[in-house]
Amino acid sequence: MKDVIEELERRRSIAALGGGKHRIEAQHKRGKLTARERIELLMDENSFEEFDMYVEHRCTDFGMEKNKIPGDGVVTGWGTINGRVVYIFAKDFTVFGGSLSETHAQKITKIQDMALRNRAPIIGLFDAGGARIQEGVAALGGYGEVFLRNVLASGVVPQISVIMGPCAGGDVYSPAMTDFIFMVKDTSYMFVTGPDVVKTVTNEEVTAEELGGSEVHTTKSSIADNAYENDVECLLQMRRLMDFLPSNNRSGVPVLKTKDDPEREEASLDTLIPDNPNKPYDMKELIVKVADEGDFFEIQESFAQNIIVGFGRMNGYPIGFVANQPMFLAGVLDSDASRKAARFVRFCDCFSIPVVTFVDVPGFLPGTAQEYGGLIKHGAKLLFAFSEATVPKVTVITRKAYGGAYDVMSSKHIRGDVNYAWPSAEIAVMGPKGAAEILYREDRGDAEKLAQRIAEYEARFANPFIAAERGYIDEVIKPRATRGRICRSLNMLRDKTVENPWKKHDNIPL
Repeated sequence: MKDVIEELERRRSIAALGGGKHRIEAQHKRGKLTARERIELLMDENSFEEFDMYVEHRCTDFGMEKNKIPGDGVVTGWGTINGRVVYIFAKDFTVFGGSLSETHAQKITKIQDMALRNRAPIIGLFDAGGARIQEGVAALGGYGEVFLRNVLASGVVPQISVIMGPCAGGDVYSPAMTDFIFMVKDTSYMFVTGPDVVKTVTNEEVTAEELGGSEVHTTKSSIADNAYENDVECLLQMRRLMDFLPSNNRSGVPVLKTKDDPEREEASLDTLIPDNPNKPYDMKELIVKVADEGDFFEIQESFAQNIIVGFGRMNGYPIGFVANQPMFLAGVLDSDASRKAARFVRFCDCFSIPVVTFVDVPGFLPGTAQEYGGLIKHGAKLLFAFSEATVPKVTVITRKAYGGAYDVMSSKHIRGDVNYAWPSAEIAVMGPKGAAEILYREDRGDAEKLAQRIAEYEARFANPFIAAERGYIDEVIKPRATRGRICRSLNMLRDKTVENPWKKHDNIPL
């Protein structure tokens, strides 16, 4: 028995070294951790159970039969994060550059199947160069198997992709179908075709960072949800994110005890709205002041900054926040903001996370660039997402709610459950000046008379009471009482049940 145990330890130590000490050192010199180091940091201490440590590829072409390394470029298994079961795979760049082979893919699909059967989240750590060229179609078939499982798991268990090095070719499509993608600054990049291919085909000179670095994907393409300074910070933020997410679509949200009084008043909110209706203020301040302990995990912070989305807690329960941001483009809805918020709302609805919406929106962004870019359909995505969502929805209008954007932002008309307004709220087809100029065209040349007309319109419509008289607003509340009113509403809505008409699936305007 002693000999067998010694052989076991020998094999384990060989497998644990991956591509060997030299390649591990090279990984460290790039400022990156190895696959196993990343897993150790992400998972609870001593909780990780590795599967298929000894698996090797079966390729015999191009001399590959002489070059086999246990694990075959990916570390797979399960463990716990803050006590909750999570399945994981981590590409090992020290082994064949983390490239995907037939057996490499089988290791990943095994974990995906287990996550789906056992209804637990799955996290993929990517650091690889794409398909293993030596295996040809066998590798491509492996990709297809992984992609299929991404689709089947969508909306059933949370799927998170963390890009911690190169992610190219077929590798990019698996993360693209997961719920969230996070990157590491300076060391990670994603693209379908690399700089060399781009130069050959289009004659463009571009670096890997310019083509698919974290800045590109967090600010321009919206592919990535956030980027972090290094591997350690990124993985610690993933541990934080997992505390907001349920294990699956039926488990219910994870509730944490809080010492933050749900009835806490925040007097400073009474002066959050400037006296000048055209002056901006930071909506993020409102979110932080009403959330438990001011804890807010923002998603896509650097993209479409005119809208804010992210996770927080109210009275211990995870909440999805959606809010217009007056600090950027006056909080207007454009194509990017609509897509960003729609995807977030749909994720929350998939996993029964209530949505709290803060509204200060002057309308949709006008102009040829937006219209040619499909604003109508992109705006409809957000309308569609809020309308189809059956989770508890609480809305607070803080200042402007103009035009069709009022309807879109989780209004009572599209099944908002509880809709509040601050006394500073203005709910109208458009702003007083624009409305007066249209209604009283004959007075345009008379500045004094036009000013009087604007004042009349403001007195009539620049307040929340017309909407409240019609029942579109349930209550006009003091800003300082916002946290308490939201917490009470969410508690009342905890057992909400709504069933949409049966359908195979909807046809959202993609």
